[in-house]
Amino acid sequence: MKNRNYQPIIYSLILIVGIYLGQYYIIPTDKEEGKTDSIIRLIEENYVDGFDVEKHEEEILKSIMKELDPHSIYIPKKEQTYLEEDMQGSFSGVGIEFNIIKDSLVVVAPISGGPSERLGILSGDRIVEVDGKNIASVGLINKDVIEKLRGEKGSEVDIKIYRKGNKNLLDYTIERGDIPTYSVDASFMIDDEIGYIKVNRFSATTNQEFYEGTNKLLSSGMKKLVLDLRGNPGGYLGSAIYICNEFLDEGELIVYTEGKYRKKEEIFSDKEGSLKQINLAVLIDEGSASASEIVSGCIQDLDRGIIIGKRSFGKGLVQEEIKLADGSAVRLTTQRYYMPSGRSIQKPYGNSELEYNLEHYTRDKNKELEVPDSLKYTTKKGRIVFGGGGVTPDSIMFSEITLNYITFNQILSNNWIPEFSLQYQSRVDKSKGHNFLDRDLIYSEFEKYVKTKNSDFDLTMGEKEERDLKNFIKATIAKNIWDKNTYFKILSEEDEYILKAVQVLD
Repeated sequence: MKNRNYQPIIYSLILIVGIYLGQYYIIPTDKEEGKTDSIIRLIEENYVDGFDVEKHEEEILKSIMKELDPHSIYIPKKEQTYLEEDMQGSFSGVGIEFNIIKDSLVVVAPISGGPSERLGILSGDRIVEVDGKNIASVGLINKDVIEKLRGEKGSEVDIKIYRKGNKNLLDYTIERGDIPTYSVDASFMIDDEIGYIKVNRFSATTNQEFYEGTNKLLSSGMKKLVLDLRGNPGGYLGSAIYICNEFLDEGELIVYTEGKYRKKEEIFSDKEGSLKQINLAVLIDEGSASASEIVSGCIQDLDRGIIIGKRSFGKGLVQEEIKLADGSAVRLTTQRYYMPSGRSIQKPYGNSELEYNLEHYTRDKNKELEVPDSLKYTTKKGRIVFGGGGVTPDSIMFSEITLNYITFNQILSNNWIPEFSLQYQSRVDKSKGHNFLDRDLIYSEFEKYVKTKNSDFDLTMGEKEERDLKNFIKATIAKNIWDKNTYFKILSEEDEYILKAVQVLD
């Protein structure tokens, strides 16, 4: 028998086995490396088409955080910078309040003491070009404006402005500087005894601003106070503690926190508050969250004041911010907080982030008070309060969405009021003060203005809605000419929440 040549067969078998085994070939991994890190590294080092880790890393992180509670988030570097600036009480920029009207950047008012004011930029100016690039009629949004006008202190930005009455565009080179941001919007006396202060968030500067605002009111004879926390999303826990402290005796439990990996920590008032003798009403709504709920919940549980408004958002979680090497950050929920009565005001997460954030739209008059016995707690004086979803006010305000208010909101969405206000303010004699602004006269001019925009638009409203609209237009004009304090003072004259608080405090 002749010897057969088996080499081709052997080679074929080796090839087939090789292909088969290749499907199951195990690439060695680092045993100390986590599964996620191992997979990302393996993809990066072995994927046939290559893989840009940095490009996809942020989406991976966002996806991971979505599996946690609604308040645990990943914050990219740029967003983190803006958030830090807002919470620290200042940022570097050109110093303007602005609005986008007809796809155009309009200066509502230069910020007092800022770079723009010093250069003579005026309310009503339209910024049409920034650093040689046209920004008019290009689908501008607020984020774009912030990115273009904010920047490092001392850096310069070139802008071109259209100003009514000037044939040519005006050229300005603005050196960016520190621009303060305020957490207290307004503080004024409603009458001879009742003061009003509005806190829009709890930032690094809130304590000082609140101290200065309330001291001014005390020197004006304040004996009662309306503390407005409507729309306040929260912020620093320490600032909320400070404000609670001002109204309490020493040694009162304000709040306590606890988490799986965090020991229970009780926070007590550490002094006799400077506002201890002041009668207090706190205003809240569905936009009042976190630190706002700590303040209102503490005041309610200790029977220190009356809470007026709508049930608050329902955020009873504490986040810790961990900064990452590239300037980004992770905000991670590590604890829950509890009111002095022992209640948690955290609402259920729901089935989605959207459902969670819009839950208050599904509430009605009955649901405000539909609370199981297991979620009922007692205040210092034995009153019933509720847990499980926000702070329920002692005096609940209900507002119905009527056809009249739909018309009101249509006017707001068309952005007619900001543009009209900028036009009208040129007619105002500033030396006479805001009390000389005639609501009815202003409104008749506004009606004419609306007809130039849309001749078919029906301005017919109920008496209350029309009164609210007149007041809002007057307040907007006053803010452009004077300041936010004047704006809120005018609004307070027709504000149902404030009128209710005044009634209760009297």
